[in-house]
Amino acid sequence: MKAELMSIGTELLLGQIVDTNAAYLAGRLALRGIDCLHMQTVGDNLGRATEAFRLALSRSDLVVATGGLGPTEDDLTREAIAAALGETPAVDAGLEADLREWFAARGLVMPERNRKQAWLIPSAKALPNPNGTAPGWDVRRGGTRIVAMPGVPREMTPMWEHGVEPTLASGAALRWRTLKLLGIGESAVEERLAELVRSARPTVATYAKNDGVHVRIADKATLAADADANIARIEREIRSRLGEYVWGTDDDTLGAVIGRALTERGWRLAVAESLSAGDIARALADAPDAARWFAGAVVRLGADADALARAGRDLGAEVLLLTPDGLSESELRAITPSRERRLPIRFRSPADGRRRALLSGLDLLRRTLGDDAPAVRPE
Repeated sequence: MKAELMSIGTELLLGQIVDTNAAYLAGRLALRGIDCLHMQTVGDNLGRATEAFRLALSRSDLVVATGGLGPTEDDLTREAIAAALGETPAVDAGLEADLREWFAARGLVMPERNRKQAWLIPSAKALPNPNGTAPGWDVRRGGTRIVAMPGVPREMTPMWEHGVEPTLASGAALRWRTLKLLGIGESAVEERLAELVRSARPTVATYAKNDGVHVRIADKATLAADADANIARIEREIRSRLGEYVWGTDDDTLGAVIGRALTERGWRLAVAESLSAGDIARALADAPDAARWFAGAVVRLGADADALARAGRDLGAEVLLLTPDGLSESELRAITPSRERRLPIRFRSPADGRRRALLSGLDLLRRTLGDDAPAVRPE
């Protein structure tokens, strides 16, 4: 099955909102082994939206559209689908009654313009929307299918997961695993994985990201278990070559990895920052259950290691991370009850220094904690 995603809304083209729907739906299709070959974004213009649907129908078996199902004049998805198929929309009495009941339950009278949300065309069925006023459309004609859903993620996501996804036939299962690395560049990673990167199955690809280098392993098989086994085999090989640099997988964050290590040991962490200017504290504070293991942070711009150490010890934590200031170089320090590790870094500008101190400091802390056997395992 060939699938295509369409995102409808002028605000997307203006950069006023980020299209998270397309990323979510592409991932869900991939998990079912359905190939998403095209994505389109079109504004709130009937002519252009109609042409976009016609193009999609000419090359795709499944078209999944989000946005443009509201009650206002610039919500034109229903009109565009009807025009592309040459059908005429009409108000469905049952849908209209449901809409009026929805408003009445909230002590409101339904505006007449909301009646367009009760439209259907002959080849469409309504997709229930318990989280809003806009039902989706499930259109099937001539072997092709159009699914139109609201653009609001809290309405679209349950509609997709409960009303659409269970009705899709699965193709070959596509599975993937992402390894996250720090302390090594993308070109060096690719060099060490040379023949794996050239392999057609499973595929191995490298990506430079804000939190280091990602290595994605992907495989497609009739049975998901077979794809998982192939990915696990390649993951073991990659770890045998690059294991010292691997800090996490998939949805892991550095803060969460560090938090787990601290919790396992029964320790709390304090951070004293100068070069990183509070960036490390912000990253750690966003981690799950940070209040259990993060004692707090001190930021002293222009401070050296000794001054930071004195300030950090006042926070009363077992583990201390220091990021001293410097003009073009610094020496980061991670101190636990049993060891201290230092890491010199060089940088080109204050902004570059902050970025390097953030990532290098968190990685230094992760590595230092990894050298310590757990002292206390919480119940």
